[in-house]
Amino acid sequence: MKIWIDADACPNPIKEILYRVAIRKSIITTLVANQWIIIPASPFIKRLQVANGFDEADNKIVELVEKKDLVITSDIPLAADVLNKGAFVLTPRGEPFTLETIKERLVMRDFMETMRASGIQSKGPSPFSTKDKEKFANQLDILINSLLKD
Repeated sequence: MKIWIDADACPNPIKEILYRVAIRKSIITTLVANQWIIIPASPFIKRLQVANGFDEADNKIVELVEKKDLVITSDIPLAADVLNKGAFVLTPRGEPFTLETIKERLVMRDFMETMRASGIQSKGPSPFSTKDKEKFANQLDILINSLLKD
């Protein structure tokens, strides 16, 4: 099992949690981003810088992810692609995506995109909070322990 992080949009507190988990559980964790990211010195933490461009990081994650890997992202189309490859997905806010829930999320995303294109404004997501960080840490712990048992 490996962990892949859609790192351009991942909040720093979540990256810190993932660094600690990677080292403690000896899990190869790779941050994929369009920009250079500073990471801790560890044989378990890697970075992969991709070219600038729309979906470059997403495409690289889809290319490299394997069955039973874990992807950290809030990008719904990316989540759908990696779920279809047999990987697991957890958002930085601690919400797991599954094959059962991702279709509904894609429909809602497309609907909201249509609404915005027609001029209707939406609030967007609430600011990242301590509660989100705690939920992520708890869900990550449950998921990692479950995956490492298999």
